[in-house]
Amino acid sequence: MGDFLSNLSLGFGVALSLQNLGLAFLGCLVGTLIGVLPGVGPIATIAMLLPITFGLDPVGALIMLAGIYYGAQYGGSTTAILVNIPGEATSVVTALDGHQMARQGRAGVALGIAAIGSFFAGTVATLVIAALGAPLTGLALIFGPTEYFSLMVMGLVFAVVLARGSILKAVAMILTGVLLSTVGLDLETGEERMTFGLSFLSDGIDFAVLAMGIFGIAEIMRNLDHTEHRDVVRQAIGRLLPNRDDFKQSYKPVLRGTLIGAILGILPGNGAVLGPFASYTLEKKLAKDPRRFGRGAIEGVAGPESANNAGAQTSFIPLLTLGIPPNAVMALMVGAMTIHGIIPGPQVMTKNPTLFWGMIASMWVGNLMLLVINLPLVGMWVRLLKVPYRLLFPAILMFCCIGIYSINSLPTDVMFIALFGLVGYMLIKFGFEPAPMLLGFVLGKLMEENLRRSLILSRGSLETFVERPISAGLLAVAAILLVIALLPSIRKGRDEVFTE
Repeated sequence: MGDFLSNLSLGFGVALSLQNLGLAFLGCLVGTLIGVLPGVGPIATIAMLLPITFGLDPVGALIMLAGIYYGAQYGGSTTAILVNIPGEATSVVTALDGHQMARQGRAGVALGIAAIGSFFAGTVATLVIAALGAPLTGLALIFGPTEYFSLMVMGLVFAVVLARGSILKAVAMILTGVLLSTVGLDLETGEERMTFGLSFLSDGIDFAVLAMGIFGIAEIMRNLDHTEHRDVVRQAIGRLLPNRDDFKQSYKPVLRGTLIGAILGILPGNGAVLGPFASYTLEKKLAKDPRRFGRGAIEGVAGPESANNAGAQTSFIPLLTLGIPPNAVMALMVGAMTIHGIIPGPQVMTKNPTLFWGMIASMWVGNLMLLVINLPLVGMWVRLLKVPYRLLFPAILMFCCIGIYSINSLPTDVMFIALFGLVGYMLIKFGFEPAPMLLGFVLGKLMEENLRRSLILSRGSLETFVERPISAGLLAVAAILLVIALLPSIRKGRDEVFTE
């Protein structure tokens, strides 16, 4: 307990410095803005803002990027409630009952309970991360290259099982990502691989280029493809603070949502996205009158919003302790860490405690800021919703191009994001989910390094992966998961859940 408190006080010392407070506020503000504007997700934004973080120290840069991520979770609920367009993938569920509440003139209460539930969930998740940090890092230090390789295989299998759409498409995307990560010089021999004799490919494909093309540019093209009607609620927003009855109805869903979100967020793959869906389904099952759901039930906003925020924060656990990104946003965080010369994984806590604990403390500070940014300023966010998309997209495009050029000052990078943007758009069109590809790309390099190391240590024997108990266990879990996911009955159930 003493360690726990001294670690947290170290973290708050870092997070409450003037510069880091400013960066956390900036991250939360930008995140909320991104969440509110439909069609610009946190993945695209973080990809666009990666170049800006080069000038910052690593702790400040990561605090800002983390703020953007959980700020977008908050902002997404505002759009979902007021306009019935989920600003973020995880706010799809909030739109169901939140928008109905807004039409009944209870938009303020819906926004209020979403913010309060999110704040509570964020606080609990921060404590969970702080409590699990040390034991998990201790566990991770037992891991050698063999165990790491098996852990990453398991992570990718989770990503397949939890990805939307067909399992085959998800596998194809992950393998494509792993293949793209091998472009460039060979790790051991220094020979060129898959560069087609082009000198600018010898360093490999830049992470920021891939992310910005696949998520930034492709997202713009997709949004231009279908025009959306924004049905901004005309009624007054009304009081923001829920009354005693509202609290009575929603405190249990908030507690259950926090628990579900926190557990699912830790899962590699895309567990954080499943949190709100699982919470909504559970609340509907437990309700005395399930027919109220979809017609403005406050539990349908409180539960999923808490699950959403708890999952967003606990997804930092595998990233900070094991160095494995559980979703596309965390894959971008790995990119940001690597750019700043930090190797994500168990060494972060021992070698760089100020970064580890500072980031955890900044999440709580950020959650507090989000309450202040969101509730009093709702009117401003509503006005922003009226900005037509045709004015937004040229600005986003310009930011992407300037940002990517400023990293390496290579004109080829700008052409590359256009190419990846086109590829990303085609993938979305054909029903492929691009997020697993980014995960495959980030984990591909790490997997190759660990595979090579394991084989050098075992003198080329593949049996080492089965002989070591932890590694064998992780591979077994991965195999069982894949088999279960491919069973026809489970596959049907999985498809139904995702269509819902």
